[in-house]
Amino acid sequence: QVQLVESGGGLVQAGGSLRLSCAASGRTFSSVVMGWFRQAPGKEREFVTAINWSGASTSYADSVKGRFTISRDNAKNTVYLQMNSLKPEDTAVYYCATAAPDYRYDLPRTERRYNYWGQGTQVTVSS
Repeated sequence: QVQLVESGGGLVQAGGSLRLSCAASGRTFSSVVMGWFRQAPGKEREFVTAINWSGASTSYADSVKGRFTISRDNAKNTVYLQMNSLKPEDTAVYYCATAAPDYRYDLPRTERRYNYWGQGTQVTVSS
């Protein structure tokens, strides 16, 4: 069983920055792919970014590429999402998730390949 707890969300003006954190329990954290997804009001949850077990490989949605950076600290069982140059369209609930072991050599972009999810943290970007 893995528990994930996100933090760092809040209200920020367009152009500003936020750093989200996701703290994980469980001894397998350092061997799993971690991902961030988001869900805006009235929309489906969408992929944002993912990072492999070592942090050496990452993947980003086109909408956030160049503005968001994912990283991880395996010693702290924590994955981070640095969000810069925020836009109103980035407003959403942000979720972190662990990829199922079958995908540990991939950077999956689909929800069904992730097996544990956090409760989410709200990010609101005002114009």
